Amino acid sequence: MTTVVVVQPLLALIAGLMILVFPRFLNYVIAAFLILFGLAGLFPNLIGG
Repeated sequence: MTTVVVVQPLLALIAGLMILVFPRFLNYVIAAFLILFGLAGLFPNLIGG
C-alpha cells in the first residue's frame, strides 16, 4: 500500500512536467495520468507486490 502512495505523487509530478514542456500534449498527458492513477487505485497490490 505504501508503494501506491509513492507512485501517485510521482505520476503527478511527471505529468505536470510533461504539460510544462509539451503543452500541446495536454489531453494525452491527462488521459494517461488518469488511467494510471485509476489503475493504481484499483490494483494497489499489483504495484506493491
